[in-house]
Amino acid sequence: MRRAEVIVAGGGLAGIAAALRCADAGLDVMLAERRPVLGGATYSIDRDDRTIDNGQHVFLRCCTEYRGLLRRMGSENLTELQPSLEIPLVQPGGGVRRLRRGPGHAPLHLAPILLGLPGLSPVERLRAATAVLALGDVDPDDLRADERDLGEWLRQRRQSPRAIRLLWELIVRPTLNLRANEASLAMAARVFRTGLLERPDAGDIGWAVAPLRRVHGDAAARALAEAGVDVRLHAAVTAVEPRDEELVVTAGGDRIAAAAVIACMPPRHALRALPSEALDPGTADALGSSPIVNLHVVYDRPVTRLPFAAGARGPVQWVFDRSAASAGPGQYLAVTLSAADALADWPSARLRTLFAPALAELFPAAREARMTEFFVTRERHATFRAAPGSGRARPGPRTPVAGLYLAGAWTRTGWPDTMEGAVRSGRTAAAALLRDRATAPPARAAA
Repeated sequence: MRRAEVIVAGGGLAGIAAALRCADAGLDVMLAERRPVLGGATYSIDRDDRTIDNGQHVFLRCCTEYRGLLRRMGSENLTELQPSLEIPLVQPGGGVRRLRRGPGHAPLHLAPILLGLPGLSPVERLRAATAVLALGDVDPDDLRADERDLGEWLRQRRQSPRAIRLLWELIVRPTLNLRANEASLAMAARVFRTGLLERPDAGDIGWAVAPLRRVHGDAAARALAEAGVDVRLHAAVTAVEPRDEELVVTAGGDRIAAAAVIACMPPRHALRALPSEALDPGTADALGSSPIVNLHVVYDRPVTRLPFAAGARGPVQWVFDRSAASAGPGQYLAVTLSAADALADWPSARLRTLFAPALAELFPAAREARMTEFFVTRERHATFRAAPGSGRARPGPRTPVAGLYLAGAWTRTGWPDTMEGAVRSGRTAAAALLRDRATAPPARAAA
């Protein structure tokens, strides 16, 4: 039977980060991934003469672990990071209001954004500023705050339905993949404190300027190979079984013995593959999932010069120009719809009927352009639901099974289900493994 010191089960961002951390510490590492490529939930597909990402993924300057992983893999140059936070807010008729952070210290740097957001009265702006500051006093690690929902908290602070829709959900929906009245107060506090309130530059937005396959999958394959990691693709981990002082892993039909395993897989997969005592059987149901719907729209000519924008009103949430990254003809816009429970089962034709005129309303040049393509990708289980009480269901990196560790954005990272959370989970699990190895008593020599 083949043996390895460490087996990492899963080749998403958590697994990549964990494998590199262990390999950099000098361990013999095997990574097993069920798909033919690395990257997990961030991947690209080929469609005719165009490369399409499964969805638009962004990061912030405060995503230090994710940015560190990009540097470790040598792909940070395939991303762009704003020098200063600016959100183009496109209004019906094509007008653009640019929400920019100010030059002052946090939280005063947010004043221009609150003052520049259209549609709010002076009283609503004042109440919003007060609520933003109050959210900075909420402890994201307090399980009592996690039991509360953000919507109730906002209403207690006299936030109007209009302010919740125009301001709070501009931030909450893309970061938590939930509406405000469904989201955990603690998770919202994490987003606002870390991304907006602690440092003025923390919320600067970054995104990939190349297909995610190159940014994550290809770059990870090179970095792992250089680190000496044995990467096995098409090798789904279907079982992890304790045996004596080892763990026996079934991956791609092979059985491999390992001293330690880091399971970097979604909770339902983990429940099927891991020993029953490793994970509470109610974890997956307690965390649930929230969908994201992505619309891929191609015009025969440019309809906007903005690299990305948020829709001020109507059904369009966020739009990204992916023309250069996809390398196809025309202008290709990716529309991301978070917290898309109501739209997840809509057929493409119905989505086109709603969103084609909505895009033309925001980008008037689209009225004269011809829409050459419109297709949809759906991530029905894109993230876990960061709902009230979800914090208690998120396990830490260690399990009751000796040598078995958990990673994934759904574990107890303190972050929402994001790329940053995934990377943090992988590095945290690897650090726990390395600490346990360093403090384990030495094996007794045979008599």
